[in-house]
Amino acid sequence: MDRAFPHQWPSTAEPLASSSQEFIGVSDIARFLKRYVATIIACLAAALLVAWFYNSTTDPVFTASTQILIEPRLPQHLQDGGEVNLSLDTAQVESQIAVMQSEKIAEMVLDQLKLVDDPKFNRSQAPILTERVKKIEAILVETLGLRNISWFAAGVPETPKKLTEYQRSRRTMLIFRDGLDVRRVGVSYAINISFTSLDAEGAAKIANATADAFVREQIETKAEAAKEGGAWLEMRLQQLRDQMNKAMAKAQEFRSRHDYSVSDESEAQDGGKAEPTLEELEVTAETYQKMYESFLQAYTNSVSQQSYPVADARVITAATAPLDPSAPRPKLTLVFGAVAGLIFGIGLSFVRYMFDWTITSPRQIRDGLGIECVGELPSIGRARENGVVDEVRRYPHSRYSDSLRKARTEISLAETDHPIKFLGLTAVSSDSSKSSVASNLATLYSMSGLKTLVIDADVRRPTMTTRLLGPRGSLKSCQEPVRLNIVGAPGRPFDLLPGPVVNTKNLLVPENMEAFLSDLAACDLAAYAYDIVIFDLPTLASGADILKIGSILDGVVMVAEWGNTSLDTLRNLVRTLQTGRAPILGVLLTRARAITSTHRIA
Repeated sequence: MDRAFPHQWPSTAEPLASSSQEFIGVSDIARFLKRYVATIIACLAAALLVAWFYNSTTDPVFTASTQILIEPRLPQHLQDGGEVNLSLDTAQVESQIAVMQSEKIAEMVLDQLKLVDDPKFNRSQAPILTERVKKIEAILVETLGLRNISWFAAGVPETPKKLTEYQRSRRTMLIFRDGLDVRRVGVSYAINISFTSLDAEGAAKIANATADAFVREQIETKAEAAKEGGAWLEMRLQQLRDQMNKAMAKAQEFRSRHDYSVSDESEAQDGGKAEPTLEELEVTAETYQKMYESFLQAYTNSVSQQSYPVADARVITAATAPLDPSAPRPKLTLVFGAVAGLIFGIGLSFVRYMFDWTITSPRQIRDGLGIECVGELPSIGRARENGVVDEVRRYPHSRYSDSLRKARTEISLAETDHPIKFLGLTAVSSDSSKSSVASNLATLYSMSGLKTLVIDADVRRPTMTTRLLGPRGSLKSCQEPVRLNIVGAPGRPFDLLPGPVVNTKNLLVPENMEAFLSDLAACDLAAYAYDIVIFDLPTLASGADILKIGSILDGVVMVAEWGNTSLDTLRNLVRTLQTGRAPILGVLLTRARAITSTHRIA
């Protein structure tokens, strides 16, 4: 039997998709969200659960702040005239901030408040996972009234590791530096000192102690520098005093001799040492005297600075205990978790979409295979698909029944040179709903007044025979001629040729099947005058050789499961059918989660 082949592989000159399909439309976005809505909701729920877990297991912390002002000026009583204001550049201000964050200031605060021995201060603000789980356990026990049984093994309690004095001090130092935050206020000379702690009162005390320690460190540093400078000046004054006294004594001695003569020039020219004159001795004495007076004035200033040191910084705002915790912020954490969950869910869905090669739309079939999609059937559940009564008879006005009627219309409008009487249904694997579609389609043809025969040609897995005739249906003896083995399908309005008969009579050989169909056509009995014959063909997984029977049919429809059938596997099925010269009518998508529209065969 020679058949036409209306659908071949598209040539390279023919475009597979229109230009409008190159752009992403609102419908594409809606289908994407509808397909991956479960993934997005799961990620959103997981993110909100993590946010709730964080809020429930994190202890509230409080942040107290104080401000100091750096005044770069000299004290007025140490200036010669008026107040002289100095300016600091950014490097100098940053240097002051570095001093505030130094370990020297930290040690002064730790010693003042005795924080090394404070167990509340040395408790970690970020509990480990075990502590967080224990808190959740306590919350569930209190909320649900469960028995107070720990989820953790009640073995030997863990003894805390004893730390040395050095380790305790370093741990306290790290906790202090982690909670301290020093920042410049804009471009001003004001410095904001903040400290975060589990105790509100403690945070305020530590912030104020840090500011006081910085001011005190400046005073001590200036006093120490003045003390060292004064000691050096005192030693230098002693040297200058001795030199000045010697110079004056020489001048007085020279003057007492009443020898005001100038040394003989000839004696100087002969190389002899010239004796200094009275004028030279007086100038030397006056010079030492002026140096002594200058150093004496500096020494006086240094002594004054030691007794009255002035810092270049002062506290302008003292820290007070905050009323509300600074962290965690439950609402902000939940909002952040929700946004992060949505972003992660959409990203994960996009990654799944990029690496998902299964068929989810008729456009993929047209673009990837060059053939049309004859219809999309919604999912009705595997239990209803495998039921005793066909879906189209039980629910004739359901979406599934309406979609199957549209698919039948598309099949009848196929571009062939004669009406379709011998129709085959195949799939890529045996776990598809091919047999259910064949049964419902046969029922639909029968309900429209056409006498229908279904041939269970899937001999390796005769699902149709087992479902309608039971497991013992394959044990019936085969009669001659083959048409005598046709039985009425129980509960169905069509007839059935069981799969064991097809296997025994070797009807998968195209010549044998063609002879059987010719015998049906030549029979004068009205019982064998079928208007349409539907073949439940083997799948691609059963082998490519047995699909050669499709060459004697008027058309073959490939059944693909939405979101489960791979495009590459379906392409192999198309190639196998075309190699066996089987006329392909199109693809029927089953268990579709999102139905786009009806696609008519051109």
